[in-house]
This record gives sequence, C-alpha cells and structure tokens, in this order.
Amino acid sequence: MPQSAGAAASLAPPSSVSLYDTRPFFEKALLFGVQHGIIDQQKLDAIGNEAPKGMVQIARYFGTEFLRPELEKAKDRIINLVSLYLEHSSGGDLRLAAESLRDHSFLSRSKGGSDLLKALLAMPQNSHFGMNERTGFSDDKIPLLAKWSLASLSDYQAELDKRSQVAQVMDAAIWLAGALGLEADELEDAGPDAEAVIRTALLTLASGGRTMPDWVGFEKMVLALRKKYDGAADVASLFPINAPPKLPSQFAAVLQKVQQSVRADLPRILDTTVPVRKLFNQTPAFVGRYFWLEDSLSEVDDYDRSASLAWHKIIGGHDDEGSLITLFLCIASASTPKTLLTEKGAVTLVRKIRKTGLSPDLASQYIRTHAPAQHQDDYIQMWLTFCDEAQPTLQSDYDYELKDALALLRRECNVK
Repeated sequence: MPQSAGAAASLAPPSSVSLYDTRPFFEKALLFGVQHGIIDQQKLDAIGNEAPKGMVQIARYFGTEFLRPELEKAKDRIINLVSLYLEHSSGGDLRLAAESLRDHSFLSRSKGGSDLLKALLAMPQNSHFGMNERTGFSDDKIPLLAKWSLASLSDYQAELDKRSQVAQVMDAAIWLAGALGLEADELEDAGPDAEAVIRTALLTLASGGRTMPDWVGFEKMVLALRKKYDGAADVASLFPINAPPKLPSQFAAVLQKVQQSVRADLPRILDTTVPVRKLFNQTPAFVGRYFWLEDSLSEVDDYDRSASLAWHKIIGGHDDEGSLITLFLCIASASTPKTLLTEKGAVTLVRKIRKTGLSPDLASQYIRTHAPAQHQDDYIQMWLTFCDEAQPTLQSDYDYELKDALALLRRECNVK
C-alpha cells in the first residue's frame, strides 16, 4: 500500500483532484497527505502493517478469512469503511482527512466507518412502533452491514436522512405520549403508528384531555366535539389544533405536518351522520390513523357481547393458574389485559406497578363481573392470596434492578 501511494503521488497533479476521480476517498486523502507533507513514511509503513490485519478481521466477521475471494472483498470493505468515515467526518476536505489519517490509526478509521453504519442500521426504517426494535445494532443485522459496508457516502447520507426523519416522528410521538401519561415501553408494546399517536395526542390536548384515551374515552371525546361544534361554519378557527407549549423545538416541524392532517380530518371527524366506530374502525382511510389504548375493561359491553363471551375471549382458552394470575395482575395495574407476558412486557408491568401502584379490588371486581359464577370465589381467593404474598416484592423500593420482582413473575405468572 505505501508503494502504490508513492507511485500514484508521483503521477498525480500536485494541487488538485479531477472532478471525475473515481478513486476511493481514502486513497485521495492518502495521496494528498503524502504530497503536502502531512503523512510521512513512518505513517505509511504503519498503515501498510495495519491494513492486512484489518482485512483478516473483516473477512472473519462476515464469513471466513480462509478463502481468497472473501479476503479480496474484505480489502474492498476496509478501504470503503475508512473512506466513508474520512469523507463523512471531514466533510470532503482532503486536508482534514489526511490529518485524521496522520493522527489516528488506520484500524480506528475503519471502525469509525463501521460504527456509522451500525448506528444507521439501528435506526427505524418506518414509523410503526410494532415493526421496529429500538435496541441498537444486533447480530441479525450483520448481513445488512455486509451490504452497506460497500455502499457510497451518498447512499449512506440518503438513508441517514430518511431514517432520521422517521426517528424524529417516533421521538415526537414518544414525547407526546409521555405528556399524556403513557410511557415509551407501553407505547412500543401497543405497536401503533407514530403519526397516529401524534394525531390522537393533539386531538386529546385540544379537547382538554390529560391522559391518552382508551376506545371508550376516545369515542366520548369525539361525540363531545360533535355536540359542541355541530353546525359550526369554521371549526378550524373555533377548535384550534395547537402544539403543547413545552414541546421541544426539534419536534416543531414534525408536529406542524401532522397538525395539518388533523385539521384536514376535522370535517369527517365531526360529521354526525357517520357513527364514530364506523368512521375509525371501518373506514379504510381512518383505520389505524388514530390511536387509543386497548382496554377490555371499558369495552366489555361493546357490540352487546355477554359477560361470558368477553371472559372467554380475554382468556383465550388459557385458564391455568399462571395465566389467570397474569390476567388479574394486568387488570389490577390498569394495563392491557393479557394471559401471557413477554420478558419485556414483564419489565414494563413491574415499572408501571411501582409508578402508579396496584389496585387488587379492580381484579376482584372484574372476576365478579366476568368470570363464570361457579369459579368466582375460587378465583378471588387465589388472587388475594397471590396479592398478599407478591405485593411487597412487586412494590419494593429496594429491588432497584427488578430482579426479585421478575423472578416472582416468572414463577407465579405466565412469562415467555
């Protein structure tokens, strides 16, 4: 590598790079550094020693270091990763890039390029919470990293811009949900579209609401608006959809766009000739466009279902003790009723219990209202016995890492 750099340097024009120069940015920066005395022979030797080691590491990471084609591809990857980092960090300034090569190791610049791509691939691709895992880069993304390790800076920048806009929408939704008492973990567990969350939050705040509504609350809000503005000629001026006063400035552009969509929806939302449920649950243009919390407790009479049908629907055939305790615990903590929790869902549940408390009577009342009459007393006894034993652990101030509480849920509840 040092020799080729020296040969190329002797042939290249001393003060400019051709407009159509297709060489990797790393090579351009290296030649510039040599020509202008920024990079000396000692640094060239160091790069020549580091590069083969990095190639082997990359070949091993993406496949195997024992096949020549893999090593050839690793060579292309390491040069591209270094080029990506140098061009991105320097803004295309060859002097800054050459100084970066001088002041840092070649492998550190390669790692810098890899870190840029890993951060990119960890960003969301779409604004639907149910289709994104905001947990950073994971091994299942290695095949994608292999593809992106050969991509150009322009491709990286275009993808970064697209994903940054998506992330901005999701972060705005998380902030607004938090302002209405819904934590990010609960939002991710529900899995709505971020813009749907923002629309509902704006509508709720404009209506004077202070918490994210469930369906019953959402329907009541819309009916109240219809009653209040029935026949009004200029609803937009009478019912302004404004951003919250404490909204962080970085979310202003996102909310401005979504505000316009809510204003455009108002005529249909306030149309008294279309039932609320039909509009939001059966009209294609509105299905999924707004968000509400799923709360079977407030919807048990919906569509004239009997208590028995509601009970069998919620337990889904899982009537073992662990599943029932899981259901009752969700109800007592005012969470979405479930008979099975994921590990992440268990963590969210414990955090909610420690934040807002546990109301055992809610579960007891639910059992009296919905459980089969012949099992109600047994279920209540089972539930209260569990509460007596588990509540101190679930609400302990000393179990900072949730280890005891999660161990209890794994033992007594249905946790996958």
